[in-house]
Amino acid sequence: MSGAPRRIAHLDMDAFFASVELLRRPALRGLPVVVGGRRAGEMRLAEYTGRGVVTTATYEARRYGVGSGMGLMKAAALAPDAILLPADFDAYRSYSRRFKAAVRAIAPVVEDRGIDEIYIDLTDLPGATRLLAGRIKQAVRAATGLSCSIGVAPNKLLAKLSSELDKPDGLTILTESDLTTRIWPMPVAKINGIGPKSTARLAELGIGTIAELADADPAVLITEFGRSYGAWLHAVAHGRDDRPLVTHAEPKSISRETTFERDLHPRADRAELGERFTELCARVADDLERKGYLGRTIGIKLRYADFRTLTRDITLPAPVARAAELRHAAGRCLRRVPLDRRLRLLGVRVSGLIRIDEFTMARQTASPQAELALGD
Repeated sequence: MSGAPRRIAHLDMDAFFASVELLRRPALRGLPVVVGGRRAGEMRLAEYTGRGVVTTATYEARRYGVGSGMGLMKAAALAPDAILLPADFDAYRSYSRRFKAAVRAIAPVVEDRGIDEIYIDLTDLPGATRLLAGRIKQAVRAATGLSCSIGVAPNKLLAKLSSELDKPDGLTILTESDLTTRIWPMPVAKINGIGPKSTARLAELGIGTIAELADADPAVLITEFGRSYGAWLHAVAHGRDDRPLVTHAEPKSISRETTFERDLHPRADRAELGERFTELCARVADDLERKGYLGRTIGIKLRYADFRTLTRDITLPAPVARAAELRHAAGRCLRRVPLDRRLRLLGVRVSGLIRIDEFTMARQTASPQAELALGD
């Protein structure tokens, strides 16, 4: 690496899921559109009944106060004439792969942060920052037909905050000298790592903005939040962040879960529950295959109508990945929980992961005794 000042970009796709849907339904452009729930087809949000949540919303819907994670019934009260579309995660993953490939063709040092956002290290790439970021935006649009917002700053913390400043389709370049004018007026909750509980505790101390956090006595922050977190709060308020980009991280587990539109009873709704259960196992199996993993520990998650949550898991003698194998192991877990009450959520999880290529190599080089331990 050179000694040049760091140029870290944060790229965030604009209203990603909704934007993918509008590519397929251009007649809905300019209208308030909400993506969420499991029902097929589109409808007016006012017609929805159930417990689904908003996955994302177009900027037109956000103007009514609709936001990600909000219950669809609450969203319907805010924007009853908005169009509700079901989520299509297979399509979103496809577009995610496209935009990330387009970025890596220009800037190969990328930290994947999820389906719709990445960090990019521009430090050692030739060219002016604005021109380089503009090339990336154009490449993303050419590959997907979608817009993104990019913030470029000396570190990941400021890059992420700056990408929010000029959405949608924004390009913001932030220097340390811009900290007081552009970052400090933001609410503290905008900083990734300051959650609702910490925000509430800071509010009790009279701290609501990043500027007020920066002005706070570090000793008070340490007293209130502990040495590590208190010192971190003081540092991030002053824009300090030396985290490197993490370009590869092994997942610890792979899971899928679904919240039902209505509570399902294990006996009365056995057929529907069985279908959902099999579908979850198939989706986890697809994820394992796509990412190149096997797993030894298979688990389930149940949430009853009264919100009580139970988990059970089982560790197998050899790792598996096929849907039928996952279904069989997860079914054994199901037999260990009470199935006499209605359920609102069901999930399947695989951990104890091992890469398929590593497992294959281990089998090829193992002794006969060791091979028995690896499984047939």
